[in-house]
Amino acid sequence: MIQLEHVNLVVSDIEAELKFYRAAFPHWRVRDQGQGEWYGKPRTWLHFGDDYQYLVFSDHGEGENRNLEGHSVGLAHFAYVTNNLDALIQRLVDAGFSVAKDGAEEPWRKNIYFIDPAGFEVEFVEYLSDLPGERNASS
Repeated sequence: MIQLEHVNLVVSDIEAELKFYRAAFPHWRVRDQGQGEWYGKPRTWLHFGDDYQYLVFSDHGEGENRNLEGHSVGLAHFAYVTNNLDALIQRLVDAGFSVAKDGAEEPWRKNIYFIDPAGFEVEFVEYLSDLPGERNASS
């Protein structure tokens, strides 16, 4: 078995990131944190997640994230599965974040996109079927 354990994101403001991801994942916690250096630049890093998956935030980021409407090479988005998309959306909206774009109309899943404070697009998906053929079908 192979599964994704963590994603390492370079940001400029860890606290802003934590506000977003704490709203999305209220059961996650700060697992570890520390100071270091990345190619000569000091940085603070923080692991936020549960016992199985986490996000790493490193605060040595400079400049803006890639334009998501453009065609530059880079990360387009990453996605998480939830069993209650409506509740997740409400938590993020209550925390002051807006939906970036609606997902496609699909019979077996619902999805939505948010932009986190560092400019990363995050998709959240709720599947409405347990059958892989339905879950992965496109209209």
